[in-house]
Amino acid sequence: MTGVPAAAAGGPAKARTVNEPSGKGAASATGSGAGRASGAGRGSAAARESGAVRDSVAGRESGAAQGEHENGKSARREKLTAAAVNQASVWNIANLLTMLRLILVPGFVALLLADGGYDPAWRSLAWAAFAIAMITDLFDGHLARTYNLVTDFGKIADPIADKAIMGAALICLSWLGDLPWWVTGVILGRELGVTLIRFLVIRYGVIPASRGGKLKTLAQGIAVGMYVLALTGWLATARFWVMAVAVVLTVVTGLDYVRQAIVLRRQGIAERKAASEEAGA
Repeated sequence: MTGVPAAAAGGPAKARTVNEPSGKGAASATGSGAGRASGAGRGSAAARESGAVRDSVAGRESGAAQGEHENGKSARREKLTAAAVNQASVWNIANLLTMLRLILVPGFVALLLADGGYDPAWRSLAWAAFAIAMITDLFDGHLARTYNLVTDFGKIADPIADKAIMGAALICLSWLGDLPWWVTGVILGRELGVTLIRFLVIRYGVIPASRGGKLKTLAQGIAVGMYVLALTGWLATARFWVMAVAVVLTVVTGLDYVRQAIVLRRQGIAERKAASEEAGA
């Protein structure tokens, strides 16, 4: 009787003792499974991140390649456009206007001197030719700079055409007795002198056209145009004062070009001396 309760009492205790390791093992197994699942999750997340990084890098590389391809296309198009412009540069609109001005010079002289140079009708036609030449002078340079039509031909022909039409008008007017020769000498001497100065200092830089120079050109064009027309009365008096303004602007701007040339030459010499000293050091 005493042994039975003891065995009965001992049975559940043993069972519990036996079951305890089993619970630990389950917990361990569960923990291990969770660890494996967590490791697998982390591995999957890392794999996804790695894939995203690869995709991002690949996308950037693809975008860069595409950008380089587009840049290459753009560069080739620019080269083709530049080549096309260079091929057709001599016959662009700016150069055509300059050539028209050169062609107008002999026609203008013939019209101005026709019938002794004093026929109002012929002088009106001469004025029309002179006005067209002056208008083309205003537009050809603007078109060349705005639309990148600057050419070597234009650089040489444009100033020649300007001085040719103005010089022809002044000489013809002085020959006809309408304009004093000293006025013609001052204006033409200034133009030739400025051209010579530009060539002398070209090694140091380029003297840009100033607002005063443009105003001078406008005043000369208006004054000479008024002298070409057969004007009488107060208009004949007015053209004298307009020409006086043109002569003053001619002298003042000519002196300013001389000043700019001196400054540019001094700066160029100083820069070359400094560069030589740096090279020697």
